[in-house]
Amino acid sequence: MKKTFDIIVLNARPAAGKSEIIDYLKRTPLAEREKRFHVGEFEEIDDFPMLWTWFEEDDILQKMGYDRLHSDKDGYFLGEHLWHVLIERMALEYNKRATREENYHETYTTILEFSRGSEHGGYEKAYEHLPKDILRRMAILYLDVTFEESLRKNRARFNPDRPDSILEHGLPDEKMYKLYHDVDWDKIPKLYDAYVEIKGVRVPYVVFDNADDVTTQRGEALGERLETLMQTLWKRRHSAG
Repeated sequence: MKKTFDIIVLNARPAAGKSEIIDYLKRTPLAEREKRFHVGEFEEIDDFPMLWTWFEEDDILQKMGYDRLHSDKDGYFLGEHLWHVLIERMALEYNKRATREENYHETYTTILEFSRGSEHGGYEKAYEHLPKDILRRMAILYLDVTFEESLRKNRARFNPDRPDSILEHGLPDEKMYKLYHDVDWDKIPKLYDAYVEIKGVRVPYVVFDNADDVTTQRGEALGERLETLMQTLWKRRHSAG
């Protein structure tokens, strides 16, 4: 019997601890990672590098005297649809990886990581842009922090010398308020506090309460909480059918 997830979707507000969890998993030996967290060799697909490339390309176009394609001069997307393009792009990237070798998921767990605020469609709309072949394979790990905690950690992690870094990028306070003050996770209809239904597919989820910020230190407190939740998520994955 297969012992690892095919796809984990990792969601939360910015700086909530998503990247720290991925870093913790990377540092965990494979055999232990499979046993405790049901995560095998894994590949991550994060939409941040994709959108950062768009911003860089827009700056180049502007310097060359052309119109920006994705964002205005202040770094806001030119249309809400572009948030959904990122989801479609992540799905495309997953499909390329999953089809490049036979029996891909016998070895690999794929982690899809992204944040969505209500202002740009929220998680409900984002999930609708995932194809059913992903929905049938995935489980959701949602990290729950308040906006105030997200804002604090966003400020703390920002390194102006590495604005394109996964672990050290940050948003100005103004953008944090506009884009991520409100999220729709709690408003999405849930089944039995264990599943969300997306396009007719029942997808299991768990919520990682990170109000006490166990992710920053990447210590055993993080490991113990993550293990408990991932074991629960594993049971729900197999109960979902």
